[in-house]
Amino acid sequence: MIRLILSFILLLPLGRCHGPALDCRQEDLTCSTTTLIASGLLNPIDCSDDGIVWTSHSASEANTWYAATHGNNTFAAVSLDGTNRVMTSADGTSWTPRSAAEANGWNAIAFGNGLFVALSSTGTNRIMTSADGITWTPRAAPEANLWYGITYGDGIYVGVANNGTNQVMTSTDGVNWNPHAAAEANQWGAVTFGNGTFVAVSYNGTNRVMSSTDGTSWFPRAAAGTSTWRSVTYGNGLFVAVAISGATRLMTSPDGVTWTGRTIPEANQWASVTYGDGLFVAVSSDGTNRIMTSTDGINWVSRTAPAANQWQTVTYGNGQFVAVSQDGTNRVMTSTCD
Repeated sequence: MIRLILSFILLLPLGRCHGPALDCRQEDLTCSTTTLIASGLLNPIDCSDDGIVWTSHSASEANTWYAATHGNNTFAAVSLDGTNRVMTSADGTSWTPRSAAEANGWNAIAFGNGLFVALSSTGTNRIMTSADGITWTPRAAPEANLWYGITYGDGIYVGVANNGTNQVMTSTDGVNWNPHAAAEANQWGAVTFGNGTFVAVSYNGTNRVMSSTDGTSWFPRAAAGTSTWRSVTYGNGLFVAVAISGATRLMTSPDGVTWTGRTIPEANQWASVTYGDGLFVAVSSDGTNRIMTSTDGINWVSRTAPAANQWQTVTYGNGQFVAVSQDGTNRVMTSTCD
């Protein structure tokens, strides 16, 4: 990108940041209500390549890395196997191995209220928590389910499971958890929070979406297709879900209730989707181009990953996107707006 030296700058309130006049990211400047006007030269700080150019990095160990999140100025990822099943990074590029609380298959992680919380599908204690991502403490889940998804919103942690009698659990502190019935006995694999609503998606079932305003009472919703829905996120007033199989592999909803299928550039096994600073990013475990990006969640463009790995998750934090994979020489990739 090209950056020009400005001689005079006037901050002019506009009430919006992203748009034709200015597309900036939070690491460049605080721009939620301003744009830049220069005497002589107009230089929008164009960070629109964010999420397009990616760089490979080594993971701390060659584990099956399955989930990642960002919080407290730290990226944290968890894996299904390996000696040290957690790794952390301050910058997304250099990673340090950490011991998990137990040698479980850790496959979900979230951050909220100053706490990292990870969930597992195996083991005695299928929850572990950490304030810093380094030292982890085991916690008891209310049921020994295959816990595959977790999010934090409105002061509540919510986890969802592939199986079990009560396939939802909630906690206000990440330590003590309560079980709840899901809307349907589906294989729930992911959950997110946005606009006052929790939304979960599933691999199977009649209604493959469920929503809740409190995390405890859930209502079934019809998905845009009978696809294997793997991941869901919220950003810019829109829920976006992706699937690893099916005729419709991306759907959107403004409220988590009514869903619309969208056309995407490649029919990959889309494993994860996230939102950060004006951009949706999804990663896949197969295909020619294993990344796709969108500014509105509706129109998508395929991107080239630096390695043909089986990318399992993507997250956003501190001005960059970070994805981890279950295989390959370099199992981390990042995209940063410079």
